[in-house]
Amino acid sequence: MKVIMLAAGIGQRLHSEDNDYLPKALLGFGGKTLLARHMEILHGYGIGEMVLVVGHRKDTLLAETAAVIKTLGIPENFIRPIFNPRYKESALISLGTADAVMRSGEDVIFMDADVLYHPELMRRLIHSAHRNCFTMDREFEFSDEPVKICLRGGEIIDFGKQVTDDYEVIGEWPGFLKMSPEIAVKVADSVQSHIDNDDEFVTYEEAMRDVLVSEAAGTFGFEDITGIPWTEIDFPDDVVHAGEVVMPSMEQFDPDVS
Repeated sequence: MKVIMLAAGIGQRLHSEDNDYLPKALLGFGGKTLLARHMEILHGYGIGEMVLVVGHRKDTLLAETAAVIKTLGIPENFIRPIFNPRYKESALISLGTADAVMRSGEDVIFMDADVLYHPELMRRLIHSAHRNCFTMDREFEFSDEPVKICLRGGEIIDFGKQVTDDYEVIGEWPGFLKMSPEIAVKVADSVQSHIDNDDEFVTYEEAMRDVLVSEAAGTFGFEDITGIPWTEIDFPDDVVHAGEVVMPSMEQFDPDVS
Protein backbone atom coordinates (compact mmCIF):
# COMPACT_ATOMS: atom_id res chain seq x y z
CA MET A 1 0.00 0.00 0.00
CA LYS A 2 1.24 3.46 -0.95
CA VAL A 3 0.37 6.89 0.41
CA ILE A 4 0.08 10.03 -1.69
CA MET A 5 0.47 13.11 0.48
CA LEU A 6 -0.01 16.62 -0.89
CA ALA A 7 2.42 19.10 0.68
CA ALA A 8 3.11 21.45 -2.23
CA GLY A 9 0.99 24.49 -1.41
CA ILE A 10 2.00 27.88 -0.03
CA GLY A 11 -0.62 27.96 2.74
CA GLN A 12 -2.44 30.93 1.26
CA ARG A 13 -5.32 30.94 3.74
CA LEU A 14 -2.97 30.58 6.70
CA HIS A 15 -0.46 33.22 5.62
CA SER A 16 -1.07 35.18 2.42
CA GLU A 17 -1.28 34.77 -1.33
CA ASP A 18 2.45 35.23 -1.88
CA ASN A 19 4.67 34.25 1.03
CA ASP A 20 7.85 32.43 1.96
CA TYR A 21 6.65 30.95 5.24
CA LEU A 22 7.32 27.33 6.08
CA PRO A 23 4.92 24.82 4.52
CA LYS A 24 2.06 23.80 6.80
CA ALA A 25 3.52 20.28 6.98
CA LEU A 26 6.37 21.77 9.02
CA LEU A 27 4.14 23.27 11.70
CA GLY A 28 5.18 21.86 15.06
CA PHE A 29 2.95 20.47 17.80
CA GLY A 30 4.17 18.67 20.89
CA GLY A 31 7.77 18.87 19.72
CA LYS A 32 7.17 17.26 16.32
CA THR A 33 6.28 18.61 12.90
CA LEU A 34 3.13 17.39 11.20
CA LEU A 35 5.35 15.75 8.59
CA ALA A 36 7.35 13.84 11.22
CA ARG A 37 4.10 12.64 12.80
CA HIS A 38 2.78 11.43 9.43
CA MET A 39 5.99 9.55 8.68
CA GLU A 40 6.12 7.89 12.09
CA ILE A 41 2.47 6.85 12.01
CA LEU A 42 2.43 5.59 8.43
CA HIS A 43 5.68 3.64 8.71
CA GLY A 44 4.52 2.19 12.01
CA TYR A 45 1.36 0.85 10.39
CA GLY A 46 3.28 -0.86 7.60
CA ILE A 47 2.91 1.58 4.72
CA GLY A 48 5.58 0.72 2.19
CA GLU A 49 6.03 4.06 0.47
CA MET A 50 4.99 7.64 1.12
CA VAL A 51 4.88 9.67 -2.07
CA LEU A 52 5.27 13.31 -1.08
CA VAL A 53 4.12 15.89 -3.63
CA VAL A 54 6.22 19.00 -2.99
CA GLY A 55 6.43 22.49 -4.41
CA HIS A 56 6.75 25.48 -2.10
CA ARG A 57 10.07 25.33 -0.21
CA LYS A 58 10.62 21.75 -1.30
CA ASP A 59 14.23 21.65 -0.09
CA THR A 60 13.14 22.54 3.45
CA LEU A 61 10.51 19.81 3.40
CA LEU A 62 12.95 17.21 2.12
CA ALA A 63 15.52 18.22 4.74
CA GLU A 64 12.89 17.40 7.37
CA THR A 65 12.16 14.00 5.82
CA ALA A 66 15.88 13.20 5.86
CA ALA A 67 16.15 14.21 9.52
CA VAL A 68 13.12 12.10 10.48
CA ILE A 69 14.44 9.10 8.55
CA LYS A 70 17.73 9.34 10.42
CA THR A 71 16.11 9.86 13.83
CA LEU A 72 13.54 7.07 13.54
CA GLY A 73 15.60 4.61 11.52
CA ILE A 74 13.09 4.57 8.65
CA PRO A 75 14.42 3.21 5.32
CA GLU A 76 15.57 5.99 3.01
CA ASN A 77 13.34 4.75 0.18
CA PHE A 78 10.22 5.19 2.34
CA ILE A 79 9.88 8.75 1.02
CA ARG A 80 9.54 9.40 -2.72
CA PRO A 81 9.26 13.10 -3.51
CA ILE A 82 7.50 14.33 -6.64
CA PHE A 83 7.87 17.99 -7.56
CA ASN A 84 4.90 19.93 -8.91
CA PRO A 85 6.29 22.97 -10.74
CA ARG A 86 2.77 24.43 -10.92
CA TYR A 87 2.25 24.21 -7.17
CA LYS A 88 0.88 27.76 -6.93
CA GLU A 89 -2.03 26.93 -9.24
CA SER A 90 -4.10 24.22 -7.55
CA ALA A 91 -4.05 21.09 -5.42
CA LEU A 92 -5.76 19.24 -8.29
CA ILE A 93 -2.59 19.68 -10.35
CA SER A 94 -0.54 18.41 -7.41
CA LEU A 95 -2.63 15.22 -7.36
CA GLY A 96 -2.26 14.99 -11.13
CA THR A 97 1.52 15.09 -10.67
CA ALA A 98 1.21 11.74 -8.87
CA ASP A 99 -0.72 10.18 -11.78
CA ALA A 100 1.70 7.28 -12.20
CA VAL A 101 1.33 6.38 -8.53
CA MET A 102 -2.45 6.32 -8.86
CA ARG A 103 -2.00 3.89 -11.77
CA SER A 104 0.60 1.71 -10.03
CA GLY A 105 -1.78 -1.21 -9.48
CA GLU A 106 -1.47 -0.93 -5.70
CA ASP A 107 -3.86 0.21 -3.00
CA VAL A 108 -3.43 3.94 -2.42
CA ILE A 109 -4.23 6.20 0.51
CA PHE A 110 -4.67 9.86 -0.36
CA MET A 111 -4.07 12.42 2.36
CA ASP A 112 -3.34 16.08 2.90
CA ALA A 113 -0.30 17.05 4.94
CA ASP A 114 -2.01 19.75 7.01
CA VAL A 115 -3.90 17.48 9.42
CA LEU A 116 -3.06 16.77 13.06
CA TYR A 117 -4.65 13.52 14.21
CA HIS A 118 -4.43 10.71 16.72
CA PRO A 119 -2.85 7.57 15.18
CA GLU A 120 -6.09 5.62 15.81
CA LEU A 121 -7.69 7.49 12.93
CA MET A 122 -5.12 6.16 10.49
CA ARG A 123 -5.19 2.67 11.99
CA ARG A 124 -8.92 2.40 11.35
CA LEU A 125 -8.54 3.56 7.76
CA ILE A 126 -5.64 1.27 6.90
CA HIS A 127 -7.27 -1.77 8.47
CA SER A 128 -10.80 -1.03 7.28
CA ALA A 129 -12.62 -3.89 5.56
CA HIS A 130 -13.73 -1.40 2.90
CA ARG A 131 -11.41 -1.44 -0.10
CA ASN A 132 -12.47 2.11 -0.95
CA CYS A 133 -12.95 4.02 2.25
CA PHE A 134 -13.59 7.56 3.40
CA THR A 135 -13.21 8.73 6.98
CA MET A 136 -16.10 10.67 8.49
CA ASP A 137 -16.62 12.68 11.69
CA ARG A 138 -20.26 13.30 12.64
CA GLU A 139 -19.37 16.00 15.15
CA PHE A 140 -18.60 19.18 13.24
CA GLU A 141 -19.75 22.75 12.80
CA PHE A 142 -21.84 22.98 9.64
CA SER A 143 -20.78 25.74 7.21
CA ASP A 144 -19.63 26.09 3.62
CA GLU A 145 -16.00 25.41 4.56
CA PRO A 146 -15.89 21.73 5.66
CA VAL A 147 -15.81 18.98 3.05
CA LYS A 148 -18.83 16.85 3.86
CA ILE A 149 -19.95 13.25 3.45
CA CYS A 150 -23.67 12.52 3.15
CA LEU A 151 -25.27 9.16 3.93
CA ARG A 152 -28.67 7.71 3.17
CA GLY A 153 -29.56 4.16 4.08
CA GLY A 154 -26.01 3.70 5.34
CA GLU A 155 -24.51 4.44 1.89
CA ILE A 156 -22.50 7.47 0.79
CA ILE A 157 -24.62 9.52 -1.60
CA ASP A 158 -22.67 12.78 -1.84
CA PHE A 159 -19.31 14.34 -1.05
CA GLY A 160 -17.95 17.88 -1.20
CA LYS A 161 -18.34 21.34 0.26
CA GLN A 162 -21.70 21.86 -1.45
CA VAL A 163 -23.84 18.73 -1.10
CA THR A 164 -27.39 17.49 -1.44
CA ASP A 165 -29.88 18.10 1.36
CA ASP A 166 -31.45 14.68 0.79
CA TYR A 167 -29.42 12.87 3.43
CA GLU A 168 -30.03 11.06 6.71
CA VAL A 169 -26.55 11.49 8.20
CA ILE A 170 -23.87 14.06 7.46
CA GLY A 171 -20.28 14.33 8.64
CA GLU A 172 -16.99 16.06 7.92
CA TRP A 173 -14.22 14.46 5.86
CA PRO A 174 -10.78 14.76 7.50
CA GLY A 175 -9.03 14.52 4.13
CA PHE A 176 -8.04 10.84 4.00
CA LEU A 177 -9.27 8.34 1.38
CA LYS A 178 -8.23 4.73 0.81
CA MET A 179 -8.61 3.49 -2.78
CA SER A 180 -8.38 0.12 -4.46
CA PRO A 181 -6.19 0.00 -7.61
CA GLU A 182 -9.29 0.10 -9.83
CA ILE A 183 -10.80 3.14 -8.15
CA ALA A 184 -7.44 4.93 -7.96
CA VAL A 185 -7.20 4.69 -11.77
CA LYS A 186 -10.70 6.12 -12.16
CA VAL A 187 -9.88 9.02 -9.86
CA ALA A 188 -6.68 9.61 -11.84
CA ASP A 189 -8.73 9.64 -15.06
CA SER A 190 -11.10 12.20 -13.58
CA VAL A 191 -8.23 14.40 -12.39
CA GLN A 192 -6.60 14.32 -15.82
CA SER A 193 -9.91 15.02 -17.55
CA HIS A 194 -10.35 18.20 -15.52
CA ILE A 195 -6.77 19.27 -16.22
CA ASP A 196 -7.05 18.49 -19.96
CA ASN A 197 -10.24 20.57 -20.11
CA ASP A 198 -8.57 23.50 -18.34
CA ASP A 199 -10.69 22.84 -15.25
CA GLU A 200 -7.60 22.64 -13.08
CA PHE A 201 -9.00 25.19 -10.65
CA VAL A 202 -11.70 22.81 -9.49
CA THR A 203 -10.88 20.94 -6.31
CA TYR A 204 -9.56 17.40 -6.18
CA GLU A 205 -12.65 16.56 -4.12
CA GLU A 206 -14.71 17.16 -7.25
CA ALA A 207 -12.63 14.60 -9.14
CA MET A 208 -13.20 12.11 -6.34
CA ARG A 209 -16.92 12.90 -6.33
CA ASP A 210 -17.08 12.23 -10.10
CA VAL A 211 -16.08 8.64 -9.38
CA LEU A 212 -18.22 8.28 -6.26
CA VAL A 213 -21.47 9.20 -8.02
CA SER A 214 -20.68 7.12 -11.12
CA GLU A 215 -19.96 3.88 -9.26
CA ALA A 216 -22.49 1.35 -7.99
CA ALA A 217 -23.85 1.74 -4.48
CA GLY A 218 -21.57 0.04 -1.98
CA THR A 219 -18.36 0.67 -3.93
CA PHE A 220 -17.29 3.19 -1.30
CA GLY A 221 -17.53 2.62 2.44
CA PHE A 222 -16.56 4.76 5.39
CA GLU A 223 -15.03 4.58 8.82
CA ASP A 224 -16.80 6.66 11.45
CA ILE A 225 -13.98 8.33 13.37
CA THR A 226 -16.23 10.49 15.54
CA GLY A 227 -14.56 11.09 18.89
CA ILE A 228 -11.00 10.62 17.67
CA PRO A 229 -9.09 13.91 18.06
CA TRP A 230 -8.06 15.56 14.80
CA THR A 231 -8.06 18.92 13.04
CA GLU A 232 -7.23 20.31 9.64
CA ILE A 233 -5.11 23.45 9.66
CA ASP A 234 -6.18 26.08 7.15
CA PHE A 235 -6.46 29.35 9.10
CA PRO A 236 -4.56 31.02 11.97
CA ASP A 237 -7.29 30.05 14.44
CA ASP A 238 -6.76 26.41 13.45
CA VAL A 239 -3.14 26.57 14.63
CA VAL A 240 -4.28 27.77 18.05
CA HIS A 241 -7.03 25.14 18.19
CA ALA A 242 -4.56 22.40 17.26
CA GLY A 243 -2.13 23.35 20.00
CA GLU A 244 -4.54 24.25 22.79
CA VAL A 245 -7.39 21.77 22.21
CA VAL A 246 -6.46 18.91 19.89
CA MET A 247 -3.00 18.11 21.28
CA PRO A 248 -4.26 17.77 24.89
CA SER A 249 -7.18 15.68 23.62
CA MET A 250 -4.80 13.40 21.74
CA GLU A 251 -2.71 12.88 24.87
CA GLN A 252 -5.79 11.88 26.89
CA PHE A 253 -7.52 9.81 24.19
CA ASP A 254 -7.84 6.07 24.83
CA PRO A 255 -8.75 4.08 21.70
CA ASP A 256 -9.88 1.12 23.82
CA VAL A 257 -12.78 3.11 25.27
CA SER A 258 -13.72 5.11 22.17
